[in-house]
Amino acid sequence: MRIVVCICQVPDTAAAIAVADGELDLARVSWVMNPYDEYAVEEAVRLKEQFTGSEVVVMTVTEGPARELLQKALAMGADRAVELLALSAPDSFSIASALAGAIRNRYLQMPPDLVLCGKESFDHQNGAVPAMLASLLDIPFAGPVAALRAEEGGLELERETECGMECLRASFPVVVSAGKGLNTPRKTGIRQVMEARKKPIETISAGELPAPRINLCGVEQASARKSCRFAADSAELLRMLQNDGRIPDREELRA
Repeated sequence: MRIVVCICQVPDTAAAIAVADGELDLARVSWVMNPYDEYAVEEAVRLKEQFTGSEVVVMTVTEGPARELLQKALAMGADRAVELLALSAPDSFSIASALAGAIRNRYLQMPPDLVLCGKESFDHQNGAVPAMLASLLDIPFAGPVAALRAEEGGLELERETECGMECLRASFPVVVSAGKGLNTPRKTGIRQVMEARKKPIETISAGELPAPRINLCGVEQASARKSCRFAADSAELLRMLQNDGRIPDREELRA
C-alpha cells in the first residue's frame, strides 16, 4: 500500500502568543506537529505494519525549515519525507495545490492508495485542505473519521455526525482526514530518533503557487475584561441592541 501523509507544524498550545502593532509576535513560540496530524501519521504506520511492503511518505508545505517536524514523523515510523518550500505564506488553497503537485510528480502513473491528513490545523482551524486536496487529485474524500479498518482494495470508515455514527466504505485511492479518537499516537524514544536521522528528507521548491485568496489584514489583542450592562425589561434591551447597531430599528425595516 502506498500512503502519503500531509502534516504541518503549529504553535504549541502552551506557548504565549503576543500581539504587537497589529501583528502576531511569534518570537517566543515553540512549534510542534499539529495534533490531528499525529493521528494521521500513527494510522499510516499501523497500516504499514499490517500490509507488508507498504511505504509511508510524509509531506509538508512550509515557509522555513521544518526538519524537526519531519524527523518526528520519521521517528514515528514513516519511511521518507518531503519538505515543500513556499516563497510566501500560503493559504489553504495554495497548500493543497502544492501538495497535489508534489503527489502527482512522485506518483506519475496513478495516485497513491491512501492520502491521510489531520482534520484541521490547531492554529487556523478551517479544515479546508483535505477536501481541496482530494478535489485537485480528482479522488474521493472522507472525513473526519473516528475509526478506520483496512482491507484489500478499500477501507471501512466511521465518522461522528450530529445524528450519530456514520459508517462508510471507500475504495482506493481516497483522501481521509483523521479526527480525535482515531488512535493513540505512539511515543518515540532515543532509538527511534536516531534511526529517523538515517531516513531521507527531500527538500524541493513548492513552485509557483496560486496567489492567496485569503490574507490576514491584522490582529487585535482581546480584552480580558468584558463590559456588562443590565436591562430593566425587554423594551430597554431592544433599545440597547438597536443603539449598538446589532439589530435594525423599525424605520430601517420599513425601508
